[in-house]
Amino acid sequence: MSYGDPNNPYGAPQGQQPQQPGYGYPQDQGQAPGYGYPQAPPVSPYGGPAAPTTMPGSVSAARVMMWVIVGLQVVGIAVFAFAAAALNAAKDEESLKDDTAFQDLVGNSTGVIWGYVVFGLAWLVFAAVLATKFKNGGNGARVTILVFAIITAVLGIYPFILVGLVHTVLAVLVAVFVGNANGKAWFNRPRY
Repeated sequence: MSYGDPNNPYGAPQGQQPQQPGYGYPQDQGQAPGYGYPQAPPVSPYGGPAAPTTMPGSVSAARVMMWVIVGLQVVGIAVFAFAAAALNAAKDEESLKDDTAFQDLVGNSTGVIWGYVVFGLAWLVFAAVLATKFKNGGNGARVTILVFAIITAVLGIYPFILVGLVHTVLAVLVAVFVGNANGKAWFNRPRY
C-alpha cells in the first residue's frame, strides 16, 4: 500500500503530500517525560533493579540505633562495675563483717556482677564492630546484624527486663530495618 492509493485508510489525506523529515536536527522530539507510558526504573547491568547509591533512610536509622545500643552498653557496664566495686567495698566494712547472710550474698553476687561486666564489654565491642559495617558490609554483615539484634532483643527481655526494655525495642527495630527490602538491597549492592 502506498500513500498514493486513494483507498488507503492509513495514507495521507487527499490533497496533501506526506511531509518528509529534513536533514539535520529532527524537528519532533517526542513527548516530554511524564506523558504517555511511565518511565521504567533504571536497570543494573545484571538485569535487576539498580542498586541504591546512598544508604536508605531505614538502614541509616538502624545504624544510628546500633550506636545508641553501644552507648547504652557503656552506661550499663559502668553501672554494673560500680555496683560490683561498691559490693566489694561493703564486704570489707567492719559493721557488716558479722552479718553472715550479707557476706554470703556479697560473696556470690560480686563474681556474677563482674561476669555481667565482662559479657557487657564483649557485647559492646561486637555491637560497635557491627555498627561500623553498615557502610560497606555485605550480606554476611546483614545476617550477623540480624542475629545480633534478635539475641539482644531476647537478652533484653529475660535477664535484664527493667533496664533491657530500651535495648529490646531498639534491637527489634534494627532487625526490622535491616531485614526489610531496603536493607537487603543496600547490603547486596555491587561494589565496584
